[in-house]
Amino acid sequence: MKVTERVRLLAEPVAAAQGCELWDVEYVREGGGWFLRVYIDKEGGVDINDCEAISRALDPILDEADPIPDSYTFEVCSAGLERTLKRPGDFERFLGADVLVRLYRPRDGAKEFAGVLKGYDGGDVTVEVGGAPITFTKAEIAQVRLRVDF
Repeated sequence: MKVTERVRLLAEPVAAAQGCELWDVEYVREGGGWFLRVYIDKEGGVDINDCEAISRALDPILDEADPIPDSYTFEVCSAGLERTLKRPGDFERFLGADVLVRLYRPRDGAKEFAGVLKGYDGGDVTVEVGGAPITFTKAEIAQVRLRVDF
């Protein structure tokens, strides 16, 4: 089982006990160090107190379970307004929302497409761009994230 999956199993009940939802877990190397990030969400948004409460509750659980043998920096963060959509449930939840699709390789000269999320089918994503639906295959999508205009 991957590190992120083990941490997800430990973190989900902790987040729920604090009235939050576990959005994502990532374990990445940045600047010569490893970072374990737990992203949370809740109705009305997450604040610093939510992040702190979950961090304090989850830290001793992670120490005891020891899912990561190496040293790392642990962070609890808000999923954010422009969060990345990864799981099928994420796409279903945000049908009709504005998204930005980033591709590995350009299509028609562009690697980014902004539009309205219209569908998700087995990893393929359909977005309405300029009034016309465009379907991107799972293999060509680098990232899909919510888009907010300020």
